[in-house]
Amino acid sequence: MTCPICKTELKKAVFYSIEVDFCPKCLGLWFEQDELQQAKDEKDKDLNWLDIDLWQKEAKFRISKEKKLCPACSVPLYAINYSDSQIEVDLCNLCQGIWLDRGEFKKVIDYLKEKGKKEVLENYFKNLIKEGAEVFSGPESFRSEFSDFLTILKLLNYKFATQHPIITKIISSLPR
Repeated sequence: MTCPICKTELKKAVFYSIEVDFCPKCLGLWFEQDELQQAKDEKDKDLNWLDIDLWQKEAKFRISKEKKLCPACSVPLYAINYSDSQIEVDLCNLCQGIWLDRGEFKKVIDYLKEKGKKEVLENYFKNLIKEGAEVFSGPESFRSEFSDFLTILKLLNYKFATQHPIITKIISSLPR
């Protein structure tokens, strides 16, 4: 496989427990189907419940300005913003691989941390119900969905404690 930017042969590396391909010249990363989500979950376990479906809105796909070609399929990659961020990632519509330019993985993680904080505070109960329902209906395994649900509960504990320290102190001082 060759780099979609500089046409250098891609090398293999383990990136947050996931084997990915990378360009030794420009340091771009190629994630095969589901590998970006897996790397994100390994990087920060508190983000495992927050999954972004990049293929949900194909109408927003646009052929990459630089005419990047998929390293696996050699078809043009589609550029799309990562969710509602300004981070532009490149997707292959055939193999569902994702190309990230140098530094974009960190930007994705930073974006998800901020989005996660906002989602927990503003839509906590909606997300709790959604993750609770996914425990039984998927799309991931029962174990994975249950882990996502427990993460949301843990985040509530942290957020509640920081937003309401007096109530937290009173609750922790109650006899057990």
